[in-house]
Amino acid sequence: MKKSLLALAAFGLFAGAASAQSTVTLFGIVDAGFARLTAKTTTGSKSVQGITNSGLNSSRLGFRGVEDLGGGLKGIFVLESGFNTDTGSAGDSNRLFNRGAYVGLQNQWGAITLGRQQTLMYDFGLIYDPMAISTRYSITSTAAEFASRADNAVKYVGTFGGLTASALYSFTNNGQETAGKFSNGREYSAALSYAAGPFSIGALYDQSNAVDTNNAAGVQTVSGTQLTRRAAIAGTYAFGPAKVYAGYRYAHGFNGATITGAPTANSASNLYWAGLGYQLTPAFSLTGSVYYHDFRNTSADPWQFVATADYALSKRTDLYTSLSYVKNKNGSSLGVDGFNTSSAINVQPGANQFGATVGVRHKF
Repeated sequence: MKKSLLALAAFGLFAGAASAQSTVTLFGIVDAGFARLTAKTTTGSKSVQGITNSGLNSSRLGFRGVEDLGGGLKGIFVLESGFNTDTGSAGDSNRLFNRGAYVGLQNQWGAITLGRQQTLMYDFGLIYDPMAISTRYSITSTAAEFASRADNAVKYVGTFGGLTASALYSFTNNGQETAGKFSNGREYSAALSYAAGPFSIGALYDQSNAVDTNNAAGVQTVSGTQLTRRAAIAGTYAFGPAKVYAGYRYAHGFNGATITGAPTANSASNLYWAGLGYQLTPAFSLTGSVYYHDFRNTSADPWQFVATADYALSKRTDLYTSLSYVKNKNGSSLGVDGFNTSSAINVQPGANQFGATVGVRHKF
């Protein structure tokens, strides 16, 4: 009887240890608020307001898995889908897991993942944008590539002490594989960042090719493909309850490529930003940032100012207020949510816009 009990106990311990080696976590964010936009139109000043989907973060639901394979090697996967809180609809009707769908291996030398995943521009912005890629009113309003994802991609991220190295190669985006066109929709990038104590600095390079639908039967050459090259450098420094941010991004379109917001193709732009975060209390924080987009060979260069106050009711739930003001000049048409993408109000060239959001966010 004692031997049977001991055997049963040993089996129970073994089963518990085995199950502990593999975990699947359900996670997500539900974010909604009340937003109001005001802007000048061809018929005068107008405003629009209502319940909005996502303010600080995009609402999402996902699964994250880790399996210990032994010897420090782990199998990992992520499946993540976005949705609209205000309507309950899918964030992307064409993709089940539009925010991410990848699998890979990880050990002490880093992680290699395959599938649809965040670009290095996105990873860079999460660290060095003062608003941490907020869904509304952040660096993504003036440079949407900081919230981009890549299909058909292989990605590497490794951290060695304070140094993090990463690289990404996307064979094509949106399923546009075409025989003989190796560069069709291709993207590749590399980044380095270093953090020590209160200081952090990072740099990256990214090149993306457009999808060429011409000469489908011919051989595609890089010289004939629209492409955009980007480079960025940024840093942060924390002291006491405060943290300062500063950064720069260069972008240039080639072979007919147009940078969003630029008046002509084959143009270049310089984006500068700076910000300050301040933790007033453990529950209450303030963040402010400013973005200046300088389009070369034109004076249509907009400014955007953002301020956010966030109060944590618990570790999972918080209340927030976000404000943004865009100052356009000489024909630029940036809105608080992007270039001519501000819901029911498109910004007229040279006109300014103000936006405000009050919301609640829950993480699980």
